Amino acid sequence: MQNGEVMSPQDSKISREEAMEDHKAPCQNQGCSEPTAPPLPPPSPPPAGPPEYPRPRLIFHTQLAHGSPTGRIHGFTNVKELYAKIAEVFNISPSEILFCTLNSHKVDMQKLLGGQIGLEDFIFAHVRGETKEVEVTKTEDALGLTITDNGAGYAFIKRIKEGSTIDRLKAVCVGDHIEAINDQSIVGCRHYEVAKMLKEQPRGLPFTLRLVEPKKAFDMIGMRTKAPKSNEGKLVNGRETLRLRSKGAATVQEVNEFEEQATRKVDDLLESYMGIRDLELATTIVEAGKDKKNPDDFAEALDSVLGDFAFPDVFLFDVWGAIGDVKNGRT
Repeated sequence: MQNGEVMSPQDSKISREEAMEDHKAPCQNQGCSEPTAPPLPPPSPPPAGPPEYPRPRLIFHTQLAHGSPTGRIHGFTNVKELYAKIAEVFNISPSEILFCTLNSHKVDMQKLLGGQIGLEDFIFAHVRGETKEVEVTKTEDALGLTITDNGAGYAFIKRIKEGSTIDRLKAVCVGDHIEAINDQSIVGCRHYEVAKMLKEQPRGLPFTLRLVEPKKAFDMIGMRTKAPKSNEGKLVNGRETLRLRSKGAATVQEVNEFEEQATRKVDDLLESYMGIRDLELATTIVEAGKDKKNPDDFAEALDSVLGDFAFPDVFLFDVWGAIGDVKNGRT
């Protein structure tokens, strides 16, 4: 193009293309490649499984009820995890633990660990002792047993009614784990299932109970009540407890007088209607009903959390009445 000439748009396009080819040529002759943007980092993998529930950082002291050094445990949210922590401290299997009591090494069902542990409570683990078999003949509809379970698959005897069929069998004791009925293992069954099996045993026909008693304590062990005076890992503020839950995280909560009284009443009704005692179950029932306005709402709420129990209507009405009595100060 000479001076003073105007370049046409077509000429301009060709010249740009030629200039680009001239710019690429040296690199192509040397085997070079065009620079490219750095690759994007791979996406982070999604977290595996459901998120873990936070473990409250509370330290509890524990012993084996028949005698042992004192251990320290923490980081559990339900009874199974609690048993696993105790077992780890004492180098035993969690399946060796029948149940736990609070602040007493004795087989005292009033001290039985339920769904709550006071932040200053001392935990005693009762482990498997001797196995025994007892033949029982039902002479009346009720055997006179109240059954509970440890929340980890073991049902055991919580109460024996005076003068009952079982009371006359001196080999059967409070605290005995019912391992089998007529050689059929019931390990893993809930207390209400075991109570139903026993109720269904026919009158006049003998059947066999295989029982496991808690290991006996040494004579020199005296009454021990509170944990050593230490606030390490504790959140001591009034009457607080660690509430264990079968599903979800354990929570630290203040002891509520209304809930305490209502829970005791519901536990009594569980024994009357179903032959079981279970403070954790009673607490769950109270929680389901304490804010409800009428029995229908209560029954619906209870069915949503405890539908497997299929509670009879008469039981639900009595429970509703008991909760109402406590609310209104009629204790």
